[in-house]
Amino acid sequence: MELAAGLSTIPTPVLIVLAALAVVEIGLDLVALVDLYRRPTSQVAIGNKWIWVAIILLVNLLGPILYLAIGRKPAPASESSGTAGGPPKRVDNIVDSLYGDPDHTDPS
Repeated sequence: MELAAGLSTIPTPVLIVLAALAVVEIGLDLVALVDLYRRPTSQVAIGNKWIWVAIILLVNLLGPILYLAIGRKPAPASESSGTAGGPPKRVDNIVDSLYGDPDHTDPS
C-alpha cells in the first residue's frame, strides 16, 4: 500500500521519463548481451566474456554502452568479405549464374 501511495505523488511526466529510461536500458542490455553471446571470444576486448556480462548487467545504462563502444574487436577481414577491392565472390557467382560470365565470349 505504501508503494502505491508513494507512486501517486510522483508527477506523471516524471513517471513517463522513468519508464522510457527503463525501456532503453533493458533494450540496450538485451542488444549487448545477444551480441556478446554471438561474438567469438577472440573478438571481445579483455578476452573474457564473463567480465563483460558483469559490466553490462551491473553498470546501469553505461555498461552496455561501454561494451558496444569499446568491448568489441572488429572481425578479421576474410578474402570473401569484399572489403579488399570488389564484391564478394559469392555475389560474383550469383551474377555470373544469372547473366553469364563476362569473361566468356559467346560464339553466336
